[in-house]
Amino acid sequence: MADFFQNGLITTLQNLSNRTLEEMEAELEKFSQRHNMVLLLPALYSEFETPAMKQILKELKGVKYLYKIILGLDRATKEEFENVKMIMATLDVRVDVLWNDGPNVQKLYHEFNDLGFNSIKIKGKGRNVWTMLGYALADKNAFAFALHDCDIVNYSREVPARLFYPIIHPALDFEFNKGYYSRVTDKLHGRVTRLFYTPLIKALKNTYGESAYLNYMDSFRYALSGEFAFTRTLARGIRISPTWGLEVSTLSEVYDKTSVRRICQTEIMDSYEHKHQELRGENPAQELEGGVAKMAIDIAQTIFRVMTQSGVTFSKESLTTLRSSFFHESRKAISRYDAVAKFNALNFDRKKEIDAVETFDTALKEACESFLADPLGVPSLSAWTSIRSVCPEISERFKATVNKDNASC
Repeated sequence: MADFFQNGLITTLQNLSNRTLEEMEAELEKFSQRHNMVLLLPALYSEFETPAMKQILKELKGVKYLYKIILGLDRATKEEFENVKMIMATLDVRVDVLWNDGPNVQKLYHEFNDLGFNSIKIKGKGRNVWTMLGYALADKNAFAFALHDCDIVNYSREVPARLFYPIIHPALDFEFNKGYYSRVTDKLHGRVTRLFYTPLIKALKNTYGESAYLNYMDSFRYALSGEFAFTRTLARGIRISPTWGLEVSTLSEVYDKTSVRRICQTEIMDSYEHKHQELRGENPAQELEGGVAKMAIDIAQTIFRVMTQSGVTFSKESLTTLRSSFFHESRKAISRYDAVAKFNALNFDRKKEIDAVETFDTALKEACESFLADPLGVPSLSAWTSIRSVCPEISERFKATVNKDNASC
């Protein structure tokens, strides 16, 4: 049984009872009569060839409370797009497939670029999520959105149910819900969270002092999870990072746009298993340009940028102190997780943990140097309220654009 301890600034909703999923879904079906729920799925075409996606589709066939599903499809040819449409048509709920490589969506991307929204050129999950949000907001009947990755090997339909429940329940007042879970098989996973993100937050506190923002970011049990849900009102006003800093950027945007009292985190699975990223890039000469090392760089720079916006000054000297503090905190983390592993009779390769931390040390050094050279970095994709101020008819155009690509196939 999970603990019910409430620490940090946000409400934590643990799974404490043997309440059935069917009971929760029955409530969601009642709630759906007042508020429409939309599930957003960012996916690569290659994921449709994996057991994980087959499991996800199998589970989603049993979901009855959804208003619709929007699938953002990346890296797909016309034939592959047609194949995905046929696959998704087997679900009982309406599915809109947004083909990001489609000719008409690509034209719209070029128009955004010409209007000065240059980050639209960066392909990846961030742009996919941003595009799905823009399309979803074109439907005035959509009230709440939940998003999860499409590489969850042990997926269950409890994931969307637990994401939606806190923000849909009429007696609760949450606008944003972050999913969390354990990352354990026969060993501990989640290296970036365990050995980089958490030690970095502690090191930032040591170097620059406690702050409401850092305490907020430290409140999440799995800040880097790709599963979250939010209301339409919140979705309209948040910017989306096109980099690996997507998750921490989203948390930062939510912090800026609403009260921490309206933010919660929910235990959505006992244990979560997905594909694991390599630690470094494949090319030794460019090891920081791929894998979780690149993710670490983007995460650090995203947090730095948010802190500067609130008046924190970063200098070469203070960043040197930060790196020293991170070194100390990351080594303490290894010892803690060594104890956790021994207590639970899990495999624990201390050398690999040290290798990971050394890679993260190098990544943090790169993040610090790059940040000093270019504090603004890669701008986030603008909130859809900002897009509408430049292009008021964007909702109607977006809907027509997606329909054109679907009609041409």
